[in-house]
Amino acid sequence: MTEKQMIKLEMEKERIKGMRAFENEQIRQALHLGEGDVFLAAGIDEAGRGPLAGPVAAGAVILPADHDILYLNDSKKLSAKKRDMLFDQIKEEAIAWAVGIVEPARIDEINILQATYEAMRLAIRQLGTAPTVLVNDAVTIPGVEIPQIPVIKGDAKCISIAAASILAKVTRDRIMEEMDAQYPVYGFAKHKGYGTKEHMEAIRTYGPCPIHRRSFITRIVQE
Repeated sequence: MTEKQMIKLEMEKERIKGMRAFENEQIRQALHLGEGDVFLAAGIDEAGRGPLAGPVAAGAVILPADHDILYLNDSKKLSAKKRDMLFDQIKEEAIAWAVGIVEPARIDEINILQATYEAMRLAIRQLGTAPTVLVNDAVTIPGVEIPQIPVIKGDAKCISIAAASILAKVTRDRIMEEMDAQYPVYGFAKHKGYGTKEHMEAIRTYGPCPIHRRSFITRIVQE
């Protein structure tokens, strides 16, 4: 390893250390905990609120206090290759992890915000270990009794939320790649269901397919 690479590695270790310290401080302040008090935090984040097609996914992950996973960050700031690598490492090293999925028909039924909350509740229920506190990216999830701490831009600030964002993003992206094989005219593997120009033109040309969110595409279909 070159000196420049060693410096970059040490900088990354310090960044991760800072994210962990920030998350722990947020929890201790919110729950009025002392330095010796023990807690088990689950990071919560979603992927897929904005697309015109496909499900919304929510990740929940409990990381061990002494983990050494580097490069955790807001999933949108990472390359697909890096996300895939971290996805496997998170699953391997986490105390518990889960991803909740809510399908397009349900999104149309209850709206995307409520569907996102539902996906988050599903992920929390599927955790094999019960957390003592939830650290969420910006939201407070209704219908959950576990104490919650919403953190604005939490996926870039809190280590557990960053890990959850990666789990949700990679899981959803892989679903959309599978859907591309079933509905190849829409280009789902490329845009993952987001409203690109090519995607909207395909909807106008071929009409919607079963995984389109009807409540999202009414105007496009009418054009």
